[in-house]
Amino acid sequence: MDLGLLYSAGKDSSLAALALDSFYDVTLVTATFGITDDWKHAERTAETTAFDFRTLELNPDIANAAVEQLRTDGFPRNAIQSVHLHALEQLASEEFAAIADGTRRDDRVPSVSRAQAQSLEDRHGVDYIAPLSGFGRGAVDRLVSAHLDVESGPSENISKADYEAELRALLAERDGKAAVSEIFPDHEQTYVTGFNSP
Repeated sequence: MDLGLLYSAGKDSSLAALALDSFYDVTLVTATFGITDDWKHAERTAETTAFDFRTLELNPDIANAAVEQLRTDGFPRNAIQSVHLHALEQLASEEFAAIADGTRRDDRVPSVSRAQAQSLEDRHGVDYIAPLSGFGRGAVDRLVSAHLDVESGPSENISKADYEAELRALLAERDGKAAVSEIFPDHEQTYVTGFNSP
């Protein structure tokens, strides 16, 4: 069964790919607004891990609305959440029988409620799967340590292929780099460069 996994090349979506690989024909799908070419980081990881890869074009109006949300809120949570739900909607309208993401039990954002998941499934005739939804941060970190080759560090220093990178770029273009550091809190980012042999 074909499954499209929203893929950023970070540790969570990479671990989700490993978890799903025994049950589905997994395609790593990196969503992009076309603002940057950061999706190429995910493509590089996909090449080293032998997963199929493709990009998914998102509506640029959603990026513009998300940047306005960032400006209004002064923090990224609501903007990232709206973009993630848009990406899932777009992915659900593709040819996959199932879609998935790397959301974890402890994630505050993005998250997908039971009602949102059921709505996606009912409206698009797909299965929505969140294989890490029962895993806490400690369990994820231990599995990542055992199975993935990972670079980690401050968000601005790590290669990444998520929508946050594009929103940061669009915000910086409009309001300058200082606006990015004011709105986005410092946090550690991960980039998976390969999978360890079991």
